Amino acid sequence: MVKYTLKRLLMAVVTLWVIITMTFVLMHAIPGNPFADEKRIQPEIMANLNAKYGLDKPLIEQYGIYMSNLVRGDFGVSLKYQNRTVNSLIAQGFPVSMTLGAAACLIGIGIGILFGIIAGINRGRLPDYAVIILSILGVSVPSFVFASIFQYIFGAKLQWAPVAGWGAPVFLILPTLALGLRMIAYIARMMRTSMLDVLSQDYIKTARAKGLTEGQVIRRHTIRNAITPIITVAGVMVAGTLVGSFVIENIFNIPGMGKYLVNAVKDSDYTVILGMTAFYAMILVAVTFVVDILYVIVDPRVKLD
Repeated sequence: MVKYTLKRLLMAVVTLWVIITMTFVLMHAIPGNPFADEKRIQPEIMANLNAKYGLDKPLIEQYGIYMSNLVRGDFGVSLKYQNRTVNSLIAQGFPVSMTLGAAACLIGIGIGILFGIIAGINRGRLPDYAVIILSILGVSVPSFVFASIFQYIFGAKLQWAPVAGWGAPVFLILPTLALGLRMIAYIARMMRTSMLDVLSQDYIKTARAKGLTEGQVIRRHTIRNAITPIITVAGVMVAGTLVGSFVIENIFNIPGMGKYLVNAVKDSDYTVILGMTAFYAMILVAVTFVVDILYVIVDPRVKLD
């Protein structure tokens, strides 16, 4: 187990390094610079700005400086937000995005697993068809479409929840539903397929032959084995959702990381884009690493290699 954990940890570190390096190279391959839109800046002032932020140094030197700072937990200074570090922007935006993402995950995973179980044990019946239709809609329709529909129906027409904003728990209702619906669809569809696969196994037939009731078979044998494949998919989805959906945050005017990242892309704010991409990658890689370990613990059949 120790050898397996160390191997996965090494792979996680290498993956993170590749993501950050590729993002750095691609960002600097884009023509222009963060101050290119400042028409009134004199060439001498532009040169001073480039020197101040190290943009006049060779690319390999900039990369070395950035990586050395990143190892110390320093994501750099924003080139557009005055006197703001990327760390402070993340500290301000991430709790908001995490709150929204956590609420969406609770709803998405909980309801998704429940719907998948219901569909699996009612194959070919009305509940099964209802879950299939919901899954198709949830996967096919983009989340921003659901967000607009929810804003119009539940916000503007029925006035059950605020259309946009942030603060009180009531502001979480509509964005959470819009963000969690796709997760519900994916989890429900996978859980249904996994349930049907487990129900066809020989040990389920043996359990029934021993005289166990259908409820006992479902609770003791089916759900536990069917939920194992969901761990991997749910882990990756949780990582992405915890950081928040940039589109949903902008639609509902939520002051999360999405607002800063979208503005950074428009302003070519290299350090903010790099810092938030690196932060997102760290969360994704960390969650994936934890999922790999949990997968082995939950399912003893998985070989340690």
